[in-house]
Amino acid sequence: MLRAVRATAPAGLVPLAWGFALAAHLGALSTRTVLIGHGVMTALLVAFAALSWREMRGDPALRPWLGVVVAGVPVTLAGAYGVATGAETMAVVAVAGWLLLPAVALVDTGRRVPDGDRPWSYTVGGALSAVAALGVVVGTAAGGTLTVGALVLGGVGQTVGIVAAVVTY
Repeated sequence: MLRAVRATAPAGLVPLAWGFALAAHLGALSTRTVLIGHGVMTALLVAFAALSWREMRGDPALRPWLGVVVAGVPVTLAGAYGVATGAETMAVVAVAGWLLLPAVALVDTGRRVPDGDRPWSYTVGGALSAVAALGVVVGTAAGGTLTVGALVLGGVGQTVGIVAAVVTY
């Protein structure tokens, strides 16, 4: 059962995380709630890495995703620091990091999967996520309006990729 949860949970957790990020950006969540969310996410990442290390490390298709999970820990902690201290730059680094890390792994996955397994969904999802990272950085510099669209775009792109993975495997 634990294996099934690890294999399918990301299809729900990815859109949930981006919905949470969007709600936080729109001011619908308290600073305390966002900080707790970062703590929960960090704990989930560490647990997922520990439980999946051997399997993901040994599979060339999963290895980039292990990198996303492991690199996501300091990225998430940077976000927690940004939230706790009001350092907006660190929060932007965390959001952009969480858009770029999966973008790289999605594009890599798209290169690896056979045509029948919807490689376009990974490639398009990765491209949307990378464009969204740029949108978050530019949007933050320009006052934030573009940031909402970028968060939605990145969330949709990553969700498309992860749902394709869960459905296919």
